Amino acid sequence: MHEVVVTGYGVFTAFGFGVQALKEGIFSGKPAFAKVSRFDSSRYRAQYAAEYPGEAPTQLAVLRECVKEALARAGQDGAGAPVLLGTDGDHAANIDFWAAHATENQPEGTGVLHSLPAMLPEAIGEEFRLGRPRLAFVNACVAATNAIAYGAHLISIGKADSVVCGGAYVVNEDLFSHFDSGRALTTEALIRPFSAGRKGLLHGDGAAALVLESAEHARRRNAVSYGSVLGWGLAADAHHPVQPHPQGRGLATAARAALRRAGVAAEDIGYVNAHGTGTPRNDPAESLALRHVFGDRAGTVPVSSTKSTTGHMLEATGAVEAVITLLALTEGLLPPTAGFLEADPECPVDCVPHTARPARVSRALSLNAAFGGANAALVLGAPQSLE
Repeated sequence: MHEVVVTGYGVFTAFGFGVQALKEGIFSGKPAFAKVSRFDSSRYRAQYAAEYPGEAPTQLAVLRECVKEALARAGQDGAGAPVLLGTDGDHAANIDFWAAHATENQPEGTGVLHSLPAMLPEAIGEEFRLGRPRLAFVNACVAATNAIAYGAHLISIGKADSVVCGGAYVVNEDLFSHFDSGRALTTEALIRPFSAGRKGLLHGDGAAALVLESAEHARRRNAVSYGSVLGWGLAADAHHPVQPHPQGRGLATAARAALRRAGVAAEDIGYVNAHGTGTPRNDPAESLALRHVFGDRAGTVPVSSTKSTTGHMLEATGAVEAVITLLALTEGLLPPTAGFLEADPECPVDCVPHTARPARVSRALSLNAAFGGANAALVLGAPQSLE
């Protein structure tokens, strides 16, 4: 089995484009939420999201910049590398189609065709002359995590030397309205993961691309490692269409599978980037999952939710949070959980409230969960010399 290293990444959030903007936003603990500006939110319960300022970008546009940054950081052109991306497609085309239909105008079908999820990896693959397969992962909030896991798998078994993987999501009215009608969004301008008084999640713009390589391939071309993908685990508990398993069964299974694949004991994990949506049901379930994985140590291992500053980036969230976790390992600084009010007995975790915490950590766990009982986990390692 081949060791998998991260030799490049590029990222976009409401804080802006690039790693520096992300670091300044995440570690400051200052959330990016503001009143929604892209559409009229007055008809909805929720009013807030973490949007990139100005005109709404497309998923393709933001991912293009992320891939460009990731390849430049990696010092390669990506030729022949498979491209694996988490996405739900371009909802703007869907909205235009149905708006035309409602006004009895002739809908333009080609726009819907180009909105299909598969178009994003194909467009990125063509533009950067990447290889195949070119796959879209569409399993909601674990999509980008799955893309990274599959990319790492291809490298580990020798099917690829290098892979470009990640995901993208841009706040849009279509999904905003769905989450709002389901009462998943908070009416506050903050989300409060693991805190008493939490009321729900908020969406956020996000995209990230990572260049994964086998350590041998990276070493041959004198590349720099920004960390390692040591292990990955996927699990489905199929408990409910939208609610997590109340005992966190699937998330715990995914985490344990990732640890086994990495050959790492739970005691060796120094930080967890939690799924941490700030909803009444998710956070207690995730806290129990952590108890299943860490035992009595579950209350002392640092566990923060970076969604408290970026918002929930849906199909992109796993890729952005993987980059954040790698930055935490590199910088020796654990990102905080913003919006915390007071401890909730159902969420007995050290959520690094309010302020970033200096800590030298060599291995971390990044967790994500999705509607339908899908769960995913990554074990990430700190950068090491490839010499």
